[in-house]
Amino acid sequence: MEISCAFPPGPHVVDHIVEAERLGYERAWLFDSPALYGDIWVIAALAAERTSRIALGPAVLVPNLRHPLAQASAIATLEQLAPGRVAVAIGTGFTGRMAMGQKPLTWAWTRRYVEQLRALLRGEKVEVDGAIVQMLHGPDFAPAFPINTPIVIAANGPKGVAVAHEFGDGVMTIGAGNPDFDWCSVLAFGTVLDAGESPGSERALAAAGPALTVVYHAMYEGDPASVDGLPGGVEWRKRLEEIPAAERHLAIHDEHLVTVTERDRPLLDGDLLKAFTWTGEAAEVRPRIDALAESGATEILYAPMGPDIPRELRTFLEMATA
Repeated sequence: MEISCAFPPGPHVVDHIVEAERLGYERAWLFDSPALYGDIWVIAALAAERTSRIALGPAVLVPNLRHPLAQASAIATLEQLAPGRVAVAIGTGFTGRMAMGQKPLTWAWTRRYVEQLRALLRGEKVEVDGAIVQMLHGPDFAPAFPINTPIVIAANGPKGVAVAHEFGDGVMTIGAGNPDFDWCSVLAFGTVLDAGESPGSERALAAAGPALTVVYHAMYEGDPASVDGLPGGVEWRKRLEEIPAAERHLAIHDEHLVTVTERDRPLLDGDLLKAFTWTGEAAEVRPRIDALAESGATEILYAPMGPDIPRELRTFLEMATA
């Protein structure tokens, strides 16, 4: 099982990636959500300049945010800065689109985008928006073609998994692994508790609370009434729906996976933290790594949060490799 990490891109994240490399993490992935975070390619480039081993890449790219040629050029640029250390994940978009008031893309649209992107990286001519485009980069501006950057498809349902089989080098999921793929990354949130520490401690809630509240965000986006069955869901939904519908998506995704807003703070609860995230003492959380591997996962993608990211990185890796 490879142990990797993921961050919302911002200037301070580069220091965290440097620390992740020092500790021994395999990859550092960066979230693609321009409504919330800095530019993934700028931050990845800065990280490439300050690291030498750790692999780098975006997870998960939202296709419609960039023309396929612009995306291909960005991948090629990072490959120049960090040869052989680049991988990208592509999906239909959750927060990346929803924070802009849009629903996820269709898998048909996403499939075509991945197909175009792969062809461009091979140096081929591709029709995009009714015109023929090609990477015309000379030797000083891109690696030699074909550029074989691995592309992982973020998918949980059958349509996405089919695209992953057809065009992906692997799959990225939430929950459990998929044994049909040689490369299966699974996203994980939470915090390793100190001996005797309560999951309701201020430290634990600060370190994993954003992962708990995003459960409410995701469920609300899928079906607003579904949050009524969660603790505090009825009251939270009522407060949220006081915001005009045209602007509500801005409030839902505010501080996504960074911190907990005042609106979301009443949702914080130690028992819920343990139920919905990878939160517990090391001996409690460690068996989940083995179960994940048995389900077909080959990489765990840990997203640390809170005021002490180095502590989260260190304790999670110590737990996972014990």
